[in-house]
Amino acid sequence: MSSQTELEIVSPGAFASLQDGGRHGFRRIGVPWAGVLDRRLMRIANALADRDENAPVIECFDGGLHVVAHGGAVKLAVAGDAVVEVDGPDGRRQLAPWRSVTIADGEALRVRKMGSGRIAMVAIVGLELPAVMGSASTYVRAGLGGVDGRALAAGTRLALAADADPWGSDHVLTQPPAADPGPIRLVPGPQDDHFSPAALEALVGGEYRVTTEADRMGIRLEGAKLEHVGAAEIVSDATVPGSIQVPGAGQPIVLLADAQTAGGYPKIATVIGADLGRLAALRPGQTLRFAAVCAAEGARIARTIEAETRALIASIRALPPDGIDLMALYTGNLVDGVVHALGAEYRPLY
Repeated sequence: MSSQTELEIVSPGAFASLQDGGRHGFRRIGVPWAGVLDRRLMRIANALADRDENAPVIECFDGGLHVVAHGGAVKLAVAGDAVVEVDGPDGRRQLAPWRSVTIADGEALRVRKMGSGRIAMVAIVGLELPAVMGSASTYVRAGLGGVDGRALAAGTRLALAADADPWGSDHVLTQPPAADPGPIRLVPGPQDDHFSPAALEALVGGEYRVTTEADRMGIRLEGAKLEHVGAAEIVSDATVPGSIQVPGAGQPIVLLADAQTAGGYPKIATVIGADLGRLAALRPGQTLRFAAVCAAEGARIARTIEAETRALIASIRALPPDGIDLMALYTGNLVDGVVHALGAEYRPLY
């Protein structure tokens, strides 16, 4: 009898966990959505691996994820602006991101580091996890989902389905999404009347810095102080990912997927869902600006982003059996920076 194929987590990097589309329908009893911080990346990773778009993926940050196949070959797909490497019998080779790849028994894949953004999603063919309250997403604070409700740790082994086929064509995203340098858009409210008239102007008119207090629960920002009118606390009411709470110190906190479902700080505004992934990808020390939109404009932006995501997924195509993307080579600059055989750098004449 052949052994079961497993994917071992040699190193999870800064923080890696198993996430899917989220645990919806239970906020009324205090259970957060959890789920991936960037749904577009999850959908692209799963499309590259020919899986359901909401299938569980490994969400990882800032590089450092290192996995090894045991008992058989494993097909993986990486979505994100990542430096990806495969360690095999012929040494280490670097892969372009935004593609799937099959690693043989004993081979390793590493997400070495990130370029723009800090989030990568890794889809795994054959990964099947039990649903807890309708989702496999890991919510560490309550020990729900994933592997025993924990973040991934060195030594964790993920068992794959016996009928998983790792040998189909590899796929590549031909037109990766470009980084959006624009402001993070928000809708004022629901408690903007708890702030001075100048507070919202300060929020959308100034620059804020991401502090080191940033995780899957939320991001604390540092910038212009937002003045309250009256008490800095309210009777606790519902929050959602994207809510911008403002404690008494006047510095905003943007809630993310793992945030609490209710809170007693007034919420000056709510980041639109289409921009939450961009916000979550910001590193501590980076700065951002906000722009106010109405709810109708937020809905229009959501429809536009959805159409763009569908177009991106439609652009995925199969790679040839040798895995070399000739189209990318032919359309790239193959001359600049070539090293002459005698050691001198070759400088093109045109």
